[in-house]
Amino acid sequence: MPETTVRTYDAQKHLGRHQVLDPRSLAYRRRYDGQTLRATAWEPRIPVLDQQNLREQGIHLSLAYGLDDDLDALASCTGNAATALLSNLLTKEQAAKAGLDVDDATAAQRFAIDLYAGATEQDQWHELAWPDQDCGSSGLGVAKAMRARGLIDQYAHATTAEELCTLLQTGPMLMGLPWFSAFNEPDRDGFIDTGNWAASPVEGGHEVCVVALDAVATSDGELLPEHSVLRFRNSWGSSWADHGDGRLFLTTYLELRDEIDLIQPRLDRRMR
Repeated sequence: MPETTVRTYDAQKHLGRHQVLDPRSLAYRRRYDGQTLRATAWEPRIPVLDQQNLREQGIHLSLAYGLDDDLDALASCTGNAATALLSNLLTKEQAAKAGLDVDDATAAQRFAIDLYAGATEQDQWHELAWPDQDCGSSGLGVAKAMRARGLIDQYAHATTAEELCTLLQTGPMLMGLPWFSAFNEPDRDGFIDTGNWAASPVEGGHEVCVVALDAVATSDGELLPEHSVLRFRNSWGSSWADHGDGRLFLTTYLELRDEIDLIQPRLDRRMR
């Protein structure tokens, strides 16, 4: 059986994603079939989440998880990104049935933390799990956690720019990527990849929810990455970048593709 590929990063309070690639999952790719690619957007129904400043949000982890002390931040980006995605994927009624209140930011953040806990349990390539340790998790782990809870029934992967743009025609996606220090200071339009960003150090791994293909350009049927733009929902509060959303050029995805994983959770049946 092919072995799972794991690339770990130091988990931090704002960066907690690891890259986990399972060949069995990667076999379920939705290949580009030459269809017309259009700009599209899938806006989350919840407010922008913040995996930091938890106490200020009224979230006391010591009470919720039996810890000795409260923590003010968690490496829970996978849970946060997945919660933003679910708020778009599910109807308001489906979300409420699943325990996700799309109108209450604090309740949604609690949901995200609980989903992060489930993701760490699904990440069976290591023995750590939240709340015993804030160990970070993976996009694959949180996809498995959503499926285990009946929130989705399948998930697909993309491994090329064309596949990424194709899947974005049907819904938002989870993207795990290495996070460079230059990404912390987006430009006025929310772009994280202007300037010589690649010369800055990698701070860790991060998970975001890709919510839009803001622009897509082609020529003679070929995708033009330098003129195609992704927009993603981050989980560092609404004051970051463009009201909580960041942007990057598709060329940046291509430059970092070996360290990026793309997963699109789907719900094709009716939730019970």
